This record gives sequence, C-alpha cells and structure tokens, in this order.
Amino acid sequence: MKITEVLRQEKLLLSFEVFPPKTDTAFASVKSATEEMAKLKPSFMSVTYGAGGGTSRYTLEIAKNIKDRYGVPTLAHLTCVSSSKDTVHARIREIIDAGIENVMALRGDLTPELENADRSAWDYRHAVDLVRELKESGADLCIGGACYPEIHPESANQQEDIRHLKEKVDAGCEFLTTQMFFDNNLLYNFLYKIREAGITVPVIPGVMPITNANQVARAVKLSGSFMPVRFKSLVDKFGTSPAAMKQAGIAYATDQIIDLYANGIKNVHVYSMNKPDVAEAIRRNLSDMIG
Repeated sequence: MKITEVLRQEKLLLSFEVFPPKTDTAFASVKSATEEMAKLKPSFMSVTYGAGGGTSRYTLEIAKNIKDRYGVPTLAHLTCVSSSKDTVHARIREIIDAGIENVMALRGDLTPELENADRSAWDYRHAVDLVRELKESGADLCIGGACYPEIHPESANQQEDIRHLKEKVDAGCEFLTTQMFFDNNLLYNFLYKIREAGITVPVIPGVMPITNANQVARAVKLSGSFMPVRFKSLVDKFGTSPAAMKQAGIAYATDQIIDLYANGIKNVHVYSMNKPDVAEAIRRNLSDMIG
C-alpha cells in the first residue's frame, strides 16, 4: 500500500523508523527487533539507508521481510549522495523487484570524506535531483521527502529552506516527514509557513523518544533541534538514572503526540531506533486513540 493511501485514515496513526545493521553479525538481532515492532501493526515502517549508503544492502531485505511476513507497508530510504545514475537506477529496479511501493528520497549524509570532495561532477547534488530521477524513471512509486521544522543545517535561513522544499515537492514529492523536534509550537509555525508558500502535500511529524541522556547531544548535532526548558529539566532530573530517564522520555514523546493529535494531526512518525519496547510503550499509552 502506498503511504498516501495510508494517510487517508481518520484515527491517530503511528509509524516507526528502523535502521538496518552495520555488520553481518548484527543482522539477526536487528531483524528480530524490526519484526517485534511490525507485530505492533504500525501504519507503516520506514527503513533507513545509512550514511553514504553504508548499510544499503540490508535496507531492502529488512523492508521486504516486514512487508511480506507482517503485511506492514514499508518505506525504503534511498540516498543519492555521490552515486551515479546507473547506480540509482539499479537500486530503483531492486526496490520494484522487492514489491516495495514507497521511497524516501534523500540526498544522504555527507561523510567527512564527501564534505571535502569535489561535487561538481556528481550526478546528484541535492535530494530534488533524486526526486526528479524517480519521477522520470516511470516507476510506480510513492515518493516521500524530508523537511525541517526549524531549519535545514545547511540553509541560510528558513525562507530559503522552504523555497528549496517547494522545489522538491514540485518535482514530485507526495508527502513529507519532518526531522525530530521537541517543541510542538515549532511544528505548528512551520506548517503555517509552508502552507502559505503553497506546499499542500501531507506532512508527517517526526517524534523521537529520548530514552537516555547521551541521545540529547546526538539529537542536537544531527538536527540542530531546539531543546525546550521543560525538556532540559527532565534530562537534568532523570539523566543519571537509566530506568527513570527511559520512562520520562517515553512520557514526553507521548505527550507530544497527544498534543499533535488534539490539534488535528492524525499521523505521527516515531523515530524508534530499533527499540521495540519503546515503540510498544508509546503505542500502549495511546491505545484508545490509535486507529
């Protein structure tokens, strides 16, 4: 099922994000974790690609297993950074052969080696280039893209960021998933601005449960997310107690989702980090709201 069809339902829907293993030895445990999450019957599951495509060979295997064995729609990430057109077209064929209907089109993270590379000869320099390639390929795929409620780290300002986002949507993105955020007001403000700019495709908010204090620094580095005083106080109070921090982080994420739903948002993407217990706890907290 295509994500755009999934999003038409009326009750609150949760989707989960998982990532493939980095090594062969970790594959069995990662596969087991993703299967436990699939048993929770999320609206869909998103399978990441890895920086520079480093874990790409596992992405489709995990996504296909979730779809075929548990009937959960899957969204396979596809990055294009430093890739050739031949490589991208080969991956598109692999996605189609796996029976996957949804693709998250991303530029991909710039590893330290790529940051200093000469990009002038690259076939794809931005995600919009990959979106256009996917549309021009004629593949019957539902294309998603990423967006930043605060600002993309490489954009000069939010106005420029939204202008580039509009280009991506005009090129063929059919829905957007946001980077993590910890203050819902930032999302509401962002949604107002992009609607004013003529971006009308569905936007799925992305919420990350912070279950240990070490995740805070990584989250800030990854997305530049603003940390509200309320959230900082939570980390200060419970950060040194793993069990308490996990419980508090799940409660904070649950509260975010409840507020989103109360304000008319029916689809939320949980950055669940291959943690089925965290996904299950959030789903249990919302059991009477979820469709």
